Amino acid sequence: MSTAHNLFNTLSEFTLGNGTPGRFYSLSALEAVGIGKISRLPVSIRIVLEAVLRNCDGRKITEQHIRELANWQPNGPRTEEIPFVVARILLQDFTGVPLLADLAAMRSAAAQAGKNPKVIEPLVPVDMVVDHSVQVDVFNQPDALQKNMELEFIRNRERYQFLKWGMQAFDTFKVVPPGIGIVHQVNLEYLARGVMEKDGVHYPDTLVGTDSHTTMINGLGIVAWGVGGIEAEAGMLGQPVYFLTPDVVGVHLKGQIREGVTATDVVLTVTEMLRKAKVVGKFVEFFGAGAAALSLPDRATIANMAPEYGATMGFFPVDEASCAYYAATGRSAEQVDTIRNYFMAQGLFGIPQAGDCDYSQELEIDLGSVVPSVAGPRRPQDRIELGHVKQAFAGLFAKPVAEGGYGKAAATLAQRVALAPAPAGTDIAGGGVQNSDTLPAGGTDPAVVIEREMVDNRPTPDHLASNAVYTAAQSGTLGHGDVVIAAITSCTNTSNPGVMLAAGLLAKKALEKGLTVPAHVKTSLGPGSRVVTEYLKAAGLLDALGEMGFKLVGYGCTTCIGNSGPLPAAIESAITGNDLIAASVLSGNRNFEARVHQNVKANFLMSPPLVVAYAIAGSMNTDLASEPLGTGRDGAPVYLKDIWPSLDEVAAVMATATNPDTYRKLYADFSADNPLWAAVPAPAGAVYDWDGASTYIRQPPFFDGAAGDSGVIRGARALAVFGDSVTTDHISPAGSIKPASPAGKFLLEHGVDRADFNSYGARRGNHEVMMRGTFANVRIRNLMLPGSEGGVTRHQPDGAEMAIYDAAMQYQAAGTPLMIFAGEEYGTGSSRDWAAKGTRLLGVKAVVAKSFERIHRANLVGMGVLPCQFRDGMGADSLKLDGSETFDLLGLEHGITPQQDITLVIHRADGSADAVAVKLRIDTPIEVDYYQSGGILPFVLAQLLAD
Repeated sequence: MSTAHNLFNTLSEFTLGNGTPGRFYSLSALEAVGIGKISRLPVSIRIVLEAVLRNCDGRKITEQHIRELANWQPNGPRTEEIPFVVARILLQDFTGVPLLADLAAMRSAAAQAGKNPKVIEPLVPVDMVVDHSVQVDVFNQPDALQKNMELEFIRNRERYQFLKWGMQAFDTFKVVPPGIGIVHQVNLEYLARGVMEKDGVHYPDTLVGTDSHTTMINGLGIVAWGVGGIEAEAGMLGQPVYFLTPDVVGVHLKGQIREGVTATDVVLTVTEMLRKAKVVGKFVEFFGAGAAALSLPDRATIANMAPEYGATMGFFPVDEASCAYYAATGRSAEQVDTIRNYFMAQGLFGIPQAGDCDYSQELEIDLGSVVPSVAGPRRPQDRIELGHVKQAFAGLFAKPVAEGGYGKAAATLAQRVALAPAPAGTDIAGGGVQNSDTLPAGGTDPAVVIEREMVDNRPTPDHLASNAVYTAAQSGTLGHGDVVIAAITSCTNTSNPGVMLAAGLLAKKALEKGLTVPAHVKTSLGPGSRVVTEYLKAAGLLDALGEMGFKLVGYGCTTCIGNSGPLPAAIESAITGNDLIAASVLSGNRNFEARVHQNVKANFLMSPPLVVAYAIAGSMNTDLASEPLGTGRDGAPVYLKDIWPSLDEVAAVMATATNPDTYRKLYADFSADNPLWAAVPAPAGAVYDWDGASTYIRQPPFFDGAAGDSGVIRGARALAVFGDSVTTDHISPAGSIKPASPAGKFLLEHGVDRADFNSYGARRGNHEVMMRGTFANVRIRNLMLPGSEGGVTRHQPDGAEMAIYDAAMQYQAAGTPLMIFAGEEYGTGSSRDWAAKGTRLLGVKAVVAKSFERIHRANLVGMGVLPCQFRDGMGADSLKLDGSETFDLLGLEHGITPQQDITLVIHRADGSADAVAVKLRIDTPIEVDYYQSGGILPFVLAQLLAD
């Protein structure tokens, strides 16, 4: 039955790519009947408006919603919420597995209530790309890809069985298996449709994804952004994605990229500028001749890092370059013509020029002014010009820790320590494995290997690598600033053939000069898709990268999300034993503390060719702009300028990256040549058969029937007091699991050997592990214990120091509600649902911060936790909170109004009390409903069962 309507007489026709007519909702027809001056709206707002118009049902979406958005004002009040129904949902496996667990739990709850469990079914297409689980255990070996994948399947077999159950249980749930690529690059090259059709009506491809870098697809003219898994579940079950009407910042790009400058340099410059311009929570839309001149991959690189500059989106409208990209990546001519014709019919085709649209604010960037740059050592917005890196590192080295430095004596920068092999069996942080002697002989059928060696998801000693991971760099020295990880990784840059080919050309030229990478550098190549390998091979550059140490290690996020794997034992021992400030260089988008590797404190983002260059130099103490990278085989110094590829050289090999047949072939069949995936059993049934003994997949407790809180909190204690820039990487469980941690103790108590711990990411389907790892990051600093690092707190009133989890359980047993206090930008980082879920399960009722990141704020509400914001520059520091206080949160006794003022009462240990106003950051009416229902998941479940 058709769901089409003809509100405002807007249902119109356009010509499909096959020459036949197709129906669509015309925005120009909406303007013609006087609803608003729609042709002046930013393009991104118009695409959202189309979805609101098309999905108007008089209940969730009304005519008033259409009128409000059609009359969007550039600088109007932002009090109205937009109900946005997206066309599809995108998941990666770290966030997707717990989301699937929640769906499975909802089915169990439906069955228990006597309802048909199939009522729980995604109502829009859902694609999961398994890309977050492969680790760089084996590197710089010809069989590194195969060995790393075998280890991945051994560790994650139970998770992958669960995914296969989901594929057969839900009609609209599809999985792109491991070994194919990174979610955002696969989305760009394959999943993106441009224009979609339902019930004979055509409409723009839009989505939300459970990863903040979902914005990468904005480069292709698709409206999309990252949400938490919590919001994504609601979206896939028929709820609109609600958000406040945004400001739209227009960024006028002028000029063109100069010789010697890469798209990565551009995006690091854009990130720095837009972060300073405070575009947090806003749409950013690029326009002007400079934007139109950018290649599609360059646009996608800039769009990818929208979370780093804080924007909801970094949007480039559809134009001829978009259509050319669709064609070059294997889409049919008919599909491309449909996309072009649709956007032309809507009046949305082409990059706007200055004056075409009304924006809330306009900024300008001259692409010709961009210079080679890196960002680091802790934040992606901290850009450093290439010629200033050595000086900047030296300055940070000696700067006090309290001021963001490393607090070392300047004279010790030149200190070097001798490397010595670590004893066999030494625990290697980051990889979750121990030393071993042998690998299985090459040529063994991997499916047989996996079946033989699978015992409770455990890799046997024979399967672990006796290769460069453990034996490299057993002699020599290591010093401060030495590069120990050099990784070409992350969707940001591996989706861009220009910088990937440049890296290959630089490696080839360096080899010709006789340069090599020092033994202390762990090198890896983790492309975003198999297509990258093919075009590097076709250009004759894959072997050059391999000879330089950048051999293929896997198709996944790898180092950029912390799956960098173990360092060589001698390197690890030297760093930890001498407190060395070691460095990593990566072509990623995130470099927050302890993200890349727990013991690598200085992490720098840069283009793939610069990753290769710094790997050769081996140290951040080398000025690549003026000092030689090394000495050539002729004894002469070799400088970066001697091997840097020109734009013409890159252009000469670019044709290898634009072969549509390669894309069609590699995306045609995911099961072909994938015996590891084929060997994973597929459980059947509409309702999942939960295993209460599983340490990977547990039935989550979010549907246990507990009612929502009133919002009134009395007698609360502070679980932690944090400063500024506490990210979801600090909050959410991530990385390796330490045996002495609460999560490690839990696994040991449940019979899991230390070598089998795997990572927090792999165990996201088990709430018992995840709640124990919340706030357990080794670099998090709880100001209740000045000078401390790690997930510790002070339990009150006894003052005992203990793990945050242990304190939370004692408070729960005593019936004491908990609060978190924080500074600016609380919750920036990846869109991790467990940062909110873990907070809720620890018993935290409210988080009071100076400001919140958009996704994390919404996720807190979605889990029934009150986000509150200090007013007028006030904060935990100015209020001198030390954790000895008790707190009341008052003002919600008679109901909740979005963004109302409420009162935080502070009862101090000396008997005095203060009352301060804070702003409730429940921002929209639907969020009030979510909170009062105990969270978004119980809310949606109740609606579905009632219907």
